[in-house]
Amino acid sequence: MAKVACTSIGLHRVKPFHFRPHQTTLHFVKPSTNQLNNLGKYQRLYCQADPKTGDCCQQNSESAVKEKSSIEPGVDTEISKAEVSPPSTGPAYPTRDFNRRVALVSVLAAVGLFSSQRLDVGVSLKDITAAALPYEEALSNGKPTVVEFYADWCEVCRELAPDVYKVEQQYKDRVNFVMLNVDNTKWEQELDEFGVEGIPHFAFLDKDGNEEGNVVGRLPKQYLLENVDALAQGKESIPYSRAVGQYTSAESRKVHQVSDPRSHG
Repeated sequence: MAKVACTSIGLHRVKPFHFRPHQTTLHFVKPSTNQLNNLGKYQRLYCQADPKTGDCCQQNSESAVKEKSSIEPGVDTEISKAEVSPPSTGPAYPTRDFNRRVALVSVLAAVGLFSSQRLDVGVSLKDITAAALPYEEALSNGKPTVVEFYADWCEVCRELAPDVYKVEQQYKDRVNFVMLNVDNTKWEQELDEFGVEGIPHFAFLDKDGNEEGNVVGRLPKQYLLENVDALAQGKESIPYSRAVGQYTSAESRKVHQVSDPRSHG
């Protein structure tokens, strides 16, 4: 009688074996260390032949695997899990429809940003002047007033136009905004009255027409915003009653004749 090593591939070499009559059941032989290392490639089932039938490994593969797992759970359990685990499908790639949506959102965001920037850059002194209230009307409607003395050739005036426009749009229902062109001889008296020496010159008047303070030249937007907010709330004083930044001298103004006496610019 011989001992046979059976595998899923075929029969290997025959080894000597001494038969024991009383042993009629299957007996699994523990593989060596070298054989355990090769379990990843070949799963071997070691058994002894039945003395009556001479057959080897009559049990089906399912029962054999269960018995083997009960004998060596540490090794076979890990192998069984590895065999049952589904293959990895890899990362999910975006579809063409998803890419189109992302591109559309990006384009809309870019257009919105571009439009907002164009709005700031596109605001000019002429736009603010066209929306300004006549000086005489502002002094008689019972609202506080912001008077800006400016000139079309004033670089600082043009630079601050977007900030002035934003503040005006925010408070136009509660505060009057008046634009007076220093080139217009019609406003010579107001130039002297408010002591305009540099432009842009912002004068802040309460609802009765009394001057609360003034700021001149290039200053942070916060100066104008906080002063206008104080006027809108009817406070007794403004945060910046006298502040001077970089300005253009009013002495450089180009005086011209008034073409329209009704013009407030």
